[in-house]
Amino acid sequence: MNNRNFGSQGEDIACEYLIKNGYKILERNKHFSRFCEIDIIAQYKTKTIFIEVKTRKTNSFGNPLESITKTKFNNIKTGVMSYLQDNKIKDYQIDAIGITLEPELKIEHLKNISI
Repeated sequence: MNNRNFGSQGEDIACEYLIKNGYKILERNKHFSRFCEIDIIAQYKTKTIFIEVKTRKTNSFGNPLESITKTKFNNIKTGVMSYLQDNKIKDYQIDAIGITLEPELKIEHLKNISI
């Protein structure tokens, strides 16, 4: 399985998890530039949530959430600010979801992150 398919599989799992927990999926894979893509944009109650999803087969090389670097986070923030301005949104947060597939499926949801 190539990286794109692997990432899509993780995003599918994250969407299922979010829907089960009361989120409404608004958009997936929203591109703002070649440096910025928001994996999932969702709504929870009245808040717009921007979600970065990281998927790993195992934790052999670390927790998937550890791969969100300061540069990656700053690129996400740039996209978020653009989206907020274009859509006149005031109530928002940035979340991260880490998914590990083996030895068993593990989903870790960090809410309202900042780096």
